[in-house]
Amino acid sequence: MLHIQRMKPFYMTQEQTRVRLVFEYQYFTIKKGEELFHFIPSEGKEIHINLLNLQVENLGEIFVFQKGSRFIRLPLYQLLLISDIHTHLKDILEGADIMESDPMFIEPGEAEVLIAEFERANLMNLIDRALAEGDRDSFHRLAGQLNGQ
Repeated sequence: MLHIQRMKPFYMTQEQTRVRLVFEYQYFTIKKGEELFHFIPSEGKEIHINLLNLQVENLGEIFVFQKGSRFIRLPLYQLLLISDIHTHLKDILEGADIMESDPMFIEPGEAEVLIAEFERANLMNLIDRALAEGDRDSFHRLAGQLNGQ
């Protein structure tokens, strides 16, 4: 089994429901036995993660690691199977607060609270309009709705 010694994206971008992690030299190191292999961006250098299901999308991407004159070429799907890369990806996503900042990831019940706040604000605006126009019937009806909430 391979262990990820260091995994820090050079940069990351978010495109709607997808995160793209880009790696460069010295930002990605694996340990095979007692030997350290350093990532070289000769072939693949990106990991794409779908935020809706937290799945890696570009599984065929080839990552190359080097130690001296020796190279290890691993497709991303194999790296996912034989290493602890999942924990590092999770830490990267949590550290960047991507899942919290994405509108697709709201806490259960949070949407209902927001909707109730908007409905109350809208009702207050309608009451203000009824007062400004001198419409007593609308005012009493809307005030009754507000008290009923």
